[in-house]
Amino acid sequence: MPLYTLLDSPLGPLTLVGEPAADAPGGTVLTSLSVPDQKGGVVPAADWTREPAAFAEAARQLTEYFAGERREFALALSARGTAFRERVWAALDGVPYGETVSYGEIARRIGASRPAVRAIGTAIGANPLLVLRPCHRVIGADGSLTGYAGGLDRKRALLSLEGVAAAG
Repeated sequence: MPLYTLLDSPLGPLTLVGEPAADAPGGTVLTSLSVPDQKGGVVPAADWTREPAAFAEAARQLTEYFAGERREFALALSARGTAFRERVWAALDGVPYGETVSYGEIARRIGASRPAVRAIGTAIGANPLLVLRPCHRVIGADGSLTGYAGGLDRKRALLSLEGVAAAG
């Protein structure tokens, strides 16, 4: 059964979901991080175990991030998807703190054709690890804020936290 906890944050309560793993920092591999009202966000099932202690390391790192004291996460992540989605998500991991890229740039980084940009947007929208896997750093080619499963206000807040002034 999955483990979960809720963590207060400037984005609202975060739902962290994971699985025990002895070799993971803090003893838990994170499989999902959701915000309230997120499209496709995880809602804990009745048979899941609420275990805040299992997420102590993730909570510490997220708290540091929201306080502006952390730029990278050192956590074990395990998101499962199609091979294509996993390539897109891996590309997200390469977008540095405080920087943005376009959907077209993500396509270029994974060797996808220009027409694949719509599929890349869908894969990014299905990212189960918001904040940790920085899909908020992907913007439109014209610099505009486009789609974010957690809502554009949260995307804007995350970019602002990282010192990025984004249009729209």
